[in-house]
Amino acid sequence: MRSIQRSAAILICIALDLTPNADAQTVYKSVGPDGKVVYSDSPPVDGKNARKLKFDNLPASPLPAPARASVEQQKRSMSTAVPATTAVVLYSASWCGYCKAAKAWLGSRGIAYREIDIDTDSGRAYFAQAGGGNGIPLLVAGGQRVQGFSQAAYEALFPARR
Repeated sequence: MRSIQRSAAILICIALDLTPNADAQTVYKSVGPDGKVVYSDSPPVDGKNARKLKFDNLPASPLPAPARASVEQQKRSMSTAVPATTAVVLYSASWCGYCKAAKAWLGSRGIAYREIDIDTDSGRAYFAQAGGGNGIPLLVAGGQRVQGFSQAAYEALFPARR
């Protein structure tokens, strides 16, 4: 009986890891007429695209079931869209290793950000309003969203300043 329970648990874990990320985002990298690199969520008007970046299936910590259910319930009850913000906001939790890595990365580059703890009722409400998915961290910066953490994705949002 124990081996059946163990096998079922392993299959569930495998299924969760193979679930595609519905929050994938494409970012376009192009060079403007002044020679500056520009990152945008829409292709350049002139069609001169240097490179297309896609933030898909980034490492993230899955939300615990009660938090996930709370976020989904709050998303269903929302009636208006959340206005875009230019501020940098990181939705995280103290137990999340990827969140710690994201905070360390932002701190090492001197990027100021507002942290919202999704383990609080108000934090989960804000996370739901921001369109948060099933994992954290969620970084929102200048109208762009990155669910999960990878250095490459964060570097695309915050290119080195000259």
